Amino acid sequence: MQHISIDTIKTWERFYRANFINCLSGFKSVNLIGSINTAGQPNLAVFSSVVHLGSDPALIGYINRPLAAACHTINNIEETGIYTINHIHPSFVAKAHQSSAKYPKEVNEFEAVNLDAEFIHAIKAPFVRESTIKYALELSEIIPIKQNNTFLVIGSVTDVFIDTNLIGEDGFISIEEAESITCLGVDAYYTTEKFARFGYARVVKP
Repeated sequence: MQHISIDTIKTWERFYRANFINCLSGFKSVNLIGSINTAGQPNLAVFSSVVHLGSDPALIGYINRPLAAACHTINNIEETGIYTINHIHPSFVAKAHQSSAKYPKEVNEFEAVNLDAEFIHAIKAPFVRESTIKYALELSEIIPIKQNNTFLVIGSVTDVFIDTNLIGEDGFISIEEAESITCLGVDAYYTTEKFARFGYARVVKP
């Protein structure tokens, strides 16, 4: 096993270093976040940093890159307070990946990558029609991360749209049956397969 110090890592070429560090945390969830500004301009972008923060209240967070690199999504969320998170499936993963391109603010990424924006009920933010697991959130808090100028965006879940056949008797969602994918690094995508599920772990008493 090779030992690699942070001093060595800092000397590496930028993209090599980014790929290496991005892979260290292992497989990540990957989702499309749909948002809209007050002028009615939709936005769609892929994020690989969506994370569960709590169930009561139901809170989901994601990391937004520095504003100079990716400002459209977070700006829209600040303007309207509403956004959507949509699972990605193999049938449209290439289109989802293309949404990571730095399109100008006036470009509708739904149209640019050929995915359908779907407005459900009175929810103002667009969903991805092709996604079979999707949910709407209301902005709760944006926490700046000073170390690298990123932001932890925390939302409260307000509405979920899902095929009920995917939900077990105990509330467990079989996302592998929905063919929701995962990712590694910045550009690799993987399908999933469940191989084990365990009960709630308790201390074994003699």
